[in-house]
Amino acid sequence: MRRRAFVAVVAGLVLIAGLEGSASPTSPLGFLSAFRWTMNDANFGGFSGIEVAENGQDIIALSDRGAFTTARIVRDDTGRIASVKTNPVQLLRDVDGEPLSPGMSDSEGIALAPDGTVYVSFEGPARVLHYPKLSGAAQSIRSPREFKAMQKNSALEALAIDAAGTLYTLPERSGGATKSFPVYRFRAGKWDKRLQISREGGYLAVGADFGPDGKFYLLEREFRGLAGFSSRLRRFTLGAKGFDKGETLLQTPVGLYDNLEGVSVWRDSSGHLTATMVSDDNFKFFLRMQIVEYQLPD
Repeated sequence: MRRRAFVAVVAGLVLIAGLEGSASPTSPLGFLSAFRWTMNDANFGGFSGIEVAENGQDIIALSDRGAFTTARIVRDDTGRIASVKTNPVQLLRDVDGEPLSPGMSDSEGIALAPDGTVYVSFEGPARVLHYPKLSGAAQSIRSPREFKAMQKNSALEALAIDAAGTLYTLPERSGGATKSFPVYRFRAGKWDKRLQISREGGYLAVGADFGPDGKFYLLEREFRGLAGFSSRLRRFTLGAKGFDKGETLLQTPVGLYDNLEGVSVWRDSSGHLTATMVSDDNFKFFLRMQIVEYQLPD
């Protein structure tokens, strides 16, 4: 999400102040890496979506300014991130093959299909585009009427695709603190809104993925003013009657990371489930662009 100006200002003040005298938050169980990702490229930043290949090395990162990059993670002997070899940032294109215009470029969610093609969700206007080749022209997907009523800065942050090629997307906000998130499903060329996921506390939906276990992973974040952000990762099983109640796998202390917005779940060479997340620096020098990884329980 392109955060509003006051959020960026508050975050900057927090960092400048340094929160002197406060104890550093401790990483939750399962922590692997928190790599500070940088590159000398004016278009590098604002990453809100990520996809990690089965090898745990090749990645696609999506910027919220209508751009993307591919990269290769170099790991040490323990499997933790040692460095990232990043390719130049490229612009996403519209159905005519032209770079997305500023008012149409708020790309937020990314999903890599089993056939190798890519889907991207947007906040404004709320929609999903299909990319047979990510560097090429997009193919439009007809949007349901509900997409038009979504808030511009609180729309389709999360996007995921299952092994059968069915798309799932949901807005950042549900419409009420106790109201479940509506989940929109796209299959056989049609959208339906039969599914929902419970909303718990002040956390908002920002990223999603189907893991190799076939389960649905939802990344959420809560902004707590001067203290910063807390992130949460929940896992759900999708059955004939919809999503179950889910379980919380990870909840980070406030201020440990900045704005984690994208998630990809995969298995390492030892078979361990791993969540790779990316933080959005909003193109601000006082915010961190990080790739954060945790080992998850099966």
